[in-house]
Amino acid sequence: MPRNFIRGTLPKENESHLCRMEPVAKERGTTENGGSSSTREQRSSCSSLKMFLVALSFAYFAKALSGSYMKSTITQLERRFDIPSYLTGVIDGSFEIGNLLVIAFVSYFGAKLHRPKIIAMGCVLMAVGTFIIALPHFLIGRYKFDTSIRSSVNSTNNLSPCPARLLSPSSQASGDPLSEAPSTGTVGCEGESNLSMWIYVFLGNVLRGIGETPVQPLGISYIDDFAREENAAFYIGCVQTIAVIGPVFGYLLGSLCAKIYVDIGFVNMESITISPGDARWVGAWWLGYLIAGVITLLSAIPFWFLPRSLPIPSDRGPAQCTPERTSFIKDPPLLEHKYQADEPAGFLEMAKDFIPTLKTLLGNPVYFIYLCVTIIQLNSLIGMVTYKPKYIEQHYGQSASKANFLMGTINIPAVALGIFTGGLLMKRLKLSIMGAAKFAFGTSLIGYFLSLFFFVMSCENIKVAGITLPYNRVGGVSYEERSVFSACNSDCVCSGRDWDPVCGENGITYVSPCLAGCQTSTGSGKNTVFSNCSCVVAAGMSSGNLTASVGHCPHRDDCDRVFPYFLALSVITSFIISLGGTPGYMVLIRCIKPQLKSLALGFHTLSTRTLAGIPAPIYFGAVIDTTCLKWGQKRCGGRGACRIYNTTAYRIAYLGLTMGLRTVSFLLCILGFVLLKQHLRREECSAHQVANGGAELEALRKEEVLASNSDQSLQTSTTDYNNTERETRL
Repeated sequence: MPRNFIRGTLPKENESHLCRMEPVAKERGTTENGGSSSTREQRSSCSSLKMFLVALSFAYFAKALSGSYMKSTITQLERRFDIPSYLTGVIDGSFEIGNLLVIAFVSYFGAKLHRPKIIAMGCVLMAVGTFIIALPHFLIGRYKFDTSIRSSVNSTNNLSPCPARLLSPSSQASGDPLSEAPSTGTVGCEGESNLSMWIYVFLGNVLRGIGETPVQPLGISYIDDFAREENAAFYIGCVQTIAVIGPVFGYLLGSLCAKIYVDIGFVNMESITISPGDARWVGAWWLGYLIAGVITLLSAIPFWFLPRSLPIPSDRGPAQCTPERTSFIKDPPLLEHKYQADEPAGFLEMAKDFIPTLKTLLGNPVYFIYLCVTIIQLNSLIGMVTYKPKYIEQHYGQSASKANFLMGTINIPAVALGIFTGGLLMKRLKLSIMGAAKFAFGTSLIGYFLSLFFFVMSCENIKVAGITLPYNRVGGVSYEERSVFSACNSDCVCSGRDWDPVCGENGITYVSPCLAGCQTSTGSGKNTVFSNCSCVVAAGMSSGNLTASVGHCPHRDDCDRVFPYFLALSVITSFIISLGGTPGYMVLIRCIKPQLKSLALGFHTLSTRTLAGIPAPIYFGAVIDTTCLKWGQKRCGGRGACRIYNTTAYRIAYLGLTMGLRTVSFLLCILGFVLLKQHLRREECSAHQVANGGAELEALRKEEVLASNSDQSLQTSTTDYNNTERETRL
């Protein structure tokens, strides 16, 4: 019998019941007649999701590699462009400035467009920005550093490092040594460009930030939308693990390039008198950016071939949502339908809904407290990670190459393992929102207490005559420019602004051969030996003429003993803190409505990068600059990069600022737990009320159905009775 005829003869309530049953019948028919087609669709969806997961992991790897390589070149950029630490902080923070420009709009409007293709365009922009960062190397001349050695490679006849003093009567009366010798750095100043080339690095990093914007919010929301709920946390953990593996290769690439001289292939390396451990050494920083740019460009290719959306798994329906997840943010009924990513909408309509949606998002106290906590903790984390290689260099006397190598092979793998283990534990333990929050807080607190031991792993300042140690070896650190001059070098015309260190035979470093009072030199290049140095005096003697060699003296024995313990503790704390990375991130995802997921992730990224990613490297660098004891001199005048730091002050400033910020974040965490508990309790009560109301409504519906059925039975019996009456009469 035709279905339309049946629908026309049935009552209204039975008709609605039939409408509800039709999809089931269709599904059964599909299963019976075309089950293989449904299976093929599921396999296609699964393969597309896996391809997206692989592509997103590679994009995360590429952006993490280039970002970590940027941090590994901090000291190289300082020395190459003669800038202080706070300016390198500005360069590093320019990446976040690029994110700030477009993150909110990309996160909101991108969720309604073709997400994979938007990610592909972002990867292309990242690659272009990375190439621009390397551009200054090809625009400026060869790197020139201060040196007192004036000889050709094949000659052993050197000029005297201690020119004879020819004083005028006025200078003899004033006794001002600073006015007698110009800095060697001013030689050739006329050929220098007035344009600060670090601006190109700044602009390229801004473009990198703009290109990176869609990768995280659109990529994570795409996985969470189309993956099964029990697999979403594991997939996101895998992506974040790959993202942490990227810095391993980034720091290893930085270590390799730091060993190579900046002008390799264009200069005779035998004429270079400095080594990678010297404060004036600049590695081939530009080479790593070219490699990172090519890798980033390749990561864009797979996204052009991925679909806009995938079939939603059956377990992601409304019936499977937990009460605590579905009721965290309640959208107004009139606005709820406007945030579906799959529904096409006009630009003006989407823009009109942006402010109300943002107010709804920030009206959730749990989300707001979570935002504040992560901003403060990321200030601590970003500042610490940005200057950690430099801390290893300056505090423990390691070269830039070795510091980057240790970061890539020891520290970063511990972070990757911690993030992966945290995601795996969350899947196995099936943590709720409260459980995930407690897990993340506990691991962070344990890491905090372990980090306090870094304060006792100290090293003494390197012994530099006139800076950290007076010439008479009496007194402490009190550097002034005049303090590098002494009676032992008063017969030499020396500049107090140069930095050309030599290591005396007595184990003390001197700022230059001239200030060491050396009269003659033999050899060339790195093998130069200075003799008859009047300031190089053995312990317990009042005078002497010992020798000195090129470069500063090796670091202290106490640092060699402490450094392995520093590395071990750094690995342990990194692993423990990283355990809470994935559970903490899932708290952010699970406390918001699916319609607001992209906006919430994007606004979280916007806020953390605006209030943490941009300012943290700048004020960390400014604080570190205050601990500098000897500044370099630019070729055309002005203060350049720092040559030596006060080790004790550096440690207290760097670690104290890091730990202080984390202390404040823990205080906010306590408030966040109180609000989260209250909110969950309220939502639990409302969920029970909704459940009771639903039961009552279902009971009323059943009563109506029974009443209608009884009416039909009565009508049927009446009709049968009347028919019987007629038959009897007949």
